[in-house]
Amino acid sequence: MVKKSGVSIASSTSHALQGLILFVAWVTGVLVALSVGFGMIDGILSARFIPLTMTIAAGWVVIVLSIIGALLAVIERLSR
Repeated sequence: MVKKSGVSIASSTSHALQGLILFVAWVTGVLVALSVGFGMIDGILSARFIPLTMTIAAGWVVIVLSIIGALLAVIERLSR
């Protein structure tokens, strides 16, 4: 195993791969949340025994919170 400045190359490659996997999982979560929210707003996704207006309101809550969460995560990452 080759060492570069005290850290093994295998370790740094593993760390980079882990970061990539975490990023892909995060993006997937954001896209799924947005898809579910828009599906609820459009009436494609509904819950039995819950009125359509409440489903639409819940869809907007999902959309707004997903966007806020994504923006806060990006801001936190850029501030490091």
